[in-house]
Amino acid sequence: MIKTILQRLFFALFTLIFVSGLVFSVVEMLPGNVCTAYLQRAAQGPRLEQCIKQQGLDKPALVRYQQWVGGIAEGDFGTSLKRRKPISELVQERFRNTALLSGAAAAIGIPLALLLGFWAGIRRDKPADLVISTVAMLAMTIPEFVSAALLIFVFAVWLNWFPAITTVPPNAPIADLLPNLVLPVMVLAFVMTAHILRMTRAAVIEVMASDFIQMAKLKGVPARQIIVKHLAPSALIPAINVVALTIAWLLGGVVVIEQVFNYPGMGTLMLQAIYDRDLPLVQAIALIFAAVYIVVNLLADLLILLLDPRLRHAQTAL
Repeated sequence: MIKTILQRLFFALFTLIFVSGLVFSVVEMLPGNVCTAYLQRAAQGPRLEQCIKQQGLDKPALVRYQQWVGGIAEGDFGTSLKRRKPISELVQERFRNTALLSGAAAAIGIPLALLLGFWAGIRRDKPADLVISTVAMLAMTIPEFVSAALLIFVFAVWLNWFPAITTVPPNAPIADLLPNLVLPVMVLAFVMTAHILRMTRAAVIEVMASDFIQMAKLKGVPARQIIVKHLAPSALIPAINVVALTIAWLLGGVVVIEQVFNYPGMGTLMLQAIYDRDLPLVQAIALIFAAVYIVVNLLADLLILLLDPRLRHAQTAL
């Protein structure tokens, strides 16, 4: 068991190193370099030479990559070209805001999806299942920005309950951010619930048709005991993978939603950095997103390993 966990940790670390190399290589393969991309028509004379010296572009690529990774290991992502500030400072406050948004959406969407998925699977082809499944399909087909626009029209323009866009600064206290979280969280939780719900329903239906559930029914085991002791543990295992993938999907969904609501998070910062051609900042945010994706999937693998005795026994046998 411990050996397997260490193997997963090593593989996650290897993947992160590989992704860092990939991100660095993609930036290196762009036409020109970081300074010419940022300065554009002003990329000449002393200004260009100063930028090249500050970014260390006069050094070989391998040396710069080693310095970049070494700095990241110490919490130093470099300096933003546009904002003239350490990237770690810029990312810190934005990451807090995005984590707050994603965490709130996950805290609402995941329990709701599991509950509705179990209910729809147990009540297969009954009115409750048909209603839940229909709403889930609609949620999966409607783009996030369309849902966001509808919610803004209803709750911000028509009812005037919540602000349509965020006007507080990125470093604002959490209490000031809370009113601006409601609509973005609703959009993200709505889509997240639909994806997890569908997989949970399918897993419940598959487990309900299995031999050990049918045997338990024949033996007269109470329905509540079947659900709690037999159905839930078996159906949760495939659902965990979808939960992990959906949380990782939040990285992409957050970029769109933050832009729609002008929310001061990582997604908005990344889009601003792309617009400003601030490649060091784009590079750092891309690596952070990749790291979050890797960590989420690692935690899902470890949780499945702990919950599924078959995997534990198989690893022990190996």
